[in-house]
Amino acid sequence: MAADTTIAATSRGRRRAALHGGRVESWRERLPVLLIFIPPALLLFTIFVILPMGEAAWYSLFNWNGYGRPDQFVGLRNFEVLFRNAAFLRALTNNALIILVSLLVQIPLALWLATLLSNPIRGAVTFRLLFFLPYVLADVAAGLIWRFVYDGDYGLVGAIGRFFGHPELFLLADRDTAMGAVLVVIVWKYFGFHMMLFIAGLQAIDKHLLEAAEIDGASRWQKFIYVTLPMLASTVRLSVFFAVIGSLQLFDMIMPLTGGGPSNMTQTMVTFLFTNGVMRMQVGFGSAVGVVLFVICVVLAFGYKRIFMRND
Repeated sequence: MAADTTIAATSRGRRRAALHGGRVESWRERLPVLLIFIPPALLLFTIFVILPMGEAAWYSLFNWNGYGRPDQFVGLRNFEVLFRNAAFLRALTNNALIILVSLLVQIPLALWLATLLSNPIRGAVTFRLLFFLPYVLADVAAGLIWRFVYDGDYGLVGAIGRFFGHPELFLLADRDTAMGAVLVVIVWKYFGFHMMLFIAGLQAIDKHLLEAAEIDGASRWQKFIYVTLPMLASTVRLSVFFAVIGSLQLFDMIMPLTGGGPSNMTQTMVTFLFTNGVMRMQVGFGSAVGVVLFVICVVLAFGYKRIFMRND
């Protein structure tokens, strides 16, 4: 009995020693690689990420037009003015509206099309390509194209309006319809990306599970709710994450489409930052907008990943 205990202890000791030795050897092998690649990466990250963030936070405390050195210290007054600014509150509301439409319209539409086009039907690959093409198109080009489509004089929407007896149909120039027109373009532009994510997730599902559910008498809706959707949970969470963060950073398509107008009705936080911080040279005020946008993105990103994507 004592001999068996001694042999077992010796075996465990050898395993621990081998494991420890493997770890030491592994770190010795990785150390030169780490010393070569980590310092340049940290240097680039510091120069292009950390320092600009710190400068933006510093400039937000000054009333500065970008010329000379910032010397008119105003503390948190830029932030106070910012949250009393009706245009910024409109931009904040528009970002929330874009997120809501992305979650309630864009992602369900992409999921529905993905379930249709993931089946081996004739022309499925062609339809995938057609639906994905808008995402491949550059945002600026998409904005310019849809600006022409919405044109009341020469565009497709104007022609349709004249056909039905509405000769003056300028959707992008109307305060009541401009944001709705922008939302249509956003859904058209980005639903293909989410559709391809869902198609990839659907192709990874074991077909035997669906066959077993069908043998048990499950309907198509029941198979989707109790088999497909739970298996797609991680993909759905990832798609929602991309939709939320992308909605907060929306800029390239808004500027050629409406420029934030009419009367700031289609402003987002990024277009508002560009308009005030770059076009009007209110660098201190624009930096305050950047700080608020950064905080919102960081809180949402890390909060979402910690709560919903903890195990992904």
